[in-house]
Amino acid sequence: MEKKVSLTIFVFLFSLFAFAQIDSLISPASSLAPAEDRPLKFSLNKDGSRYFQVTFLNQSWVRFNESNPGTTVFGDVEKNTFDIGLRRTRIQMYGQITDRAFVYFQFGMNNFNRTYQMDNNRKIQSFFHDALGEYRITKGNELKLGGGLTIANGLSRFSNPSVGTIMTLDLPVFAQATVDQTDLFSRKLSVYARGQLGKLDYRLVLTDPFSVNSAGTSIATNAAGNIQPITKRAPDSKDATFANIGHTYQYQGYFSYNFWEKEPHLTPYMTGTYLGKRKVLNLAAGAIYQSKAMWRLNSDSATTYDDMFLWSVEGYLDSYINKDKNDAISVYLGYFNYNFGKNYLRYNGIMNPANGLVNSANAPSGSFGNAVPMMGTGQVIYAQLGYLLPHESGKPGIMPFASYTRSDFDKLKDPANIYDIGVNLLMNGHKSKLSFDYQNRPAYNSDYTVGQRKSCFILQYQIFI
Repeated sequence: MEKKVSLTIFVFLFSLFAFAQIDSLISPASSLAPAEDRPLKFSLNKDGSRYFQVTFLNQSWVRFNESNPGTTVFGDVEKNTFDIGLRRTRIQMYGQITDRAFVYFQFGMNNFNRTYQMDNNRKIQSFFHDALGEYRITKGNELKLGGGLTIANGLSRFSNPSVGTIMTLDLPVFAQATVDQTDLFSRKLSVYARGQLGKLDYRLVLTDPFSVNSAGTSIATNAAGNIQPITKRAPDSKDATFANIGHTYQYQGYFSYNFWEKEPHLTPYMTGTYLGKRKVLNLAAGAIYQSKAMWRLNSDSATTYDDMFLWSVEGYLDSYINKDKNDAISVYLGYFNYNFGKNYLRYNGIMNPANGLVNSANAPSGSFGNAVPMMGTGQVIYAQLGYLLPHESGKPGIMPFASYTRSDFDKLKDPANIYDIGVNLLMNGHKSKLSFDYQNRPAYNSDYTVGQRKSCFILQYQIFI
């Protein structure tokens, strides 16, 4: 019965994607790609060099997920789930206010589905993601100084992601390593210097991290389905976790060498794929360091503080192949070395369709729904590959993609291997995009060995104005 339900949902999603593809291919090009896309941009002077611009982004998901063992949804055990949600809904507002002063705001919400709640209220959701001011010191982009609530991070290009230009259906969220623990959905209160010196793109960041005490109310569901709040407290195990007493600053850096074209430098965000509009080849390295960020009990049951040190090296290629055919390739390979302290491990499920785990489940805490061991002390290798098929200019494009994540965290006895394969239907570039993704992930036993593998099917429609 379960297999029949899974097959039915999969056929529904695949048929919907196929219908949209066929419909868009037979539609006239003029209805899909206007001759001129005019942004919502307001000139502040005669030549338009000073301006203010507004954009809108919405990513809607329809998803079928095979649940991890012991999963409950509002108290009921569910082996499979089908849900509809908004992965991201955002408004960007930014502009060049003077010749050298730049301002950027982003407002919106994330992961809005049936299980979302904050203090038992689904209405408390939208918030400012970014609010920063930046001043260009030099004539060009050699040095910019900025500050505020910002995505400007070290570590990796996927720690500073432009979510409207993602090549895969979603981000490798593990690269936003402290997400919603000591930051605000990967944004932090920071001051920074960034710029481009020849072919070197750099950013140096000083961050005043939030306390983990303000991360929001965590919930756990017992076998009877009662939702119980978990209060922040001193560590009660020998595994490290974020310290909720004391405060230290965070230091970040990121350096990228551009062998071919320089990447745009308007905002701190970094593009997922340019869809053949640029020829980019980068090698990069980044790091984040914070002293006494973590704590645990040592062998004498005394509290011990650990430093947090995260670093990565990565390569990124995104380029057209034949301009006349409008085809392109995008490749990324990254190595991440995470030290959160002894045996740190965090489960996370993207827009989790479930909200509990039965007490009798032979599974790790927090592993309900689609959750995977996403962040931890250890090493991660991540790779993605995409190819934009040849197509006529102004017509829809098709871009198959695949990604692979291997996480070797100290707490795990078996590594976490996650596979994604999918395809984008680019009806008007990233502005109107339909994406389908199949994911296969591990489900762990309570001793952190892999007991099963689970699948997930996602259909996303993105509109970006």
